[in-house]
Amino acid sequence: MTELRSRMQGRVCLVTGATAGIGEVTALELARLGATVIIVGRNAQKCATVVARIKAQTNNPNLDHMVADLSRQRDIRQLVLQFKQKYTQLHVLINNAGATFSTRQMTAEGFEMTWALNHLNYFLLTHLLLDLLKASAPARIINVSSGAHLMGEIDFDNLQGEKRFRGFGQYSNSKLANVLFTYELARRLEGTGVTANVLHPGMVASNFGTNNGWIWRCVIRIAMNFFSLSVEEGASTSLYLATSPAVETVNGQYFDKKKAVPSSKVSYNTATAARLWTVSETMTGIK
Repeated sequence: MTELRSRMQGRVCLVTGATAGIGEVTALELARLGATVIIVGRNAQKCATVVARIKAQTNNPNLDHMVADLSRQRDIRQLVLQFKQKYTQLHVLINNAGATFSTRQMTAEGFEMTWALNHLNYFLLTHLLLDLLKASAPARIINVSSGAHLMGEIDFDNLQGEKRFRGFGQYSNSKLANVLFTYELARRLEGTGVTANVLHPGMVASNFGTNNGWIWRCVIRIAMNFFSLSVEEGASTSLYLATSPAVETVNGQYFDKKKAVPSSKVSYNTATAARLWTVSETMTGIK
């Protein structure tokens, strides 16, 4: 712990989806290690409450929050502008925000909600912060995916559920996109001093999925009662990838329970990853 504290002192960490669940625990433990932690959430009051709670628990004054709805690309761009006006370094980016939606919903910008929040958010936010991450190297990008990616597919004719939509199926597809994006990003980051890894946090006892009505809430709650991990256990792999010297140069790996393990067969398809990258650039206006 002493070694980790000395390593994390002065390091700047940005954690999305950090007002509850594993995101909040991740932010708390990074702050406990002495890092400067900026949390991102949709609700300003929740963000302020979490920051105050973490400060009180850790005696670390270097906590900050920024407000953005990460399903909206306009908000992501504004978030990055705000961040760069205030901070000149970024050592750890944890893309943690995500959700599942039982019915097909569209964002104000015309994207399917699951795809926008779970994939395009990771892609755009990471791209807009890459210059800062490279300038702060060694730096780490940690993308929270899910074991659900094993059931996912990338159908370029139905990326946003245009032809058929299943709530959990679309979630699984977006989590596969997280893995493909991470692997392609890692290839492109070789030699920069910035690493990118992706993880499965496990089924965590949190409020995940409870935005989808009483049937979903009941199903998820029953499953969690029997199979779930605590939020502390769920956050452990994110924290390991953000802080451990053992993975300082590890790049382009999928982790579960702090160990690099194989992801799905399709996730290693470099042609699919490259095409997804190009499509995502178009969807986010990167080019």
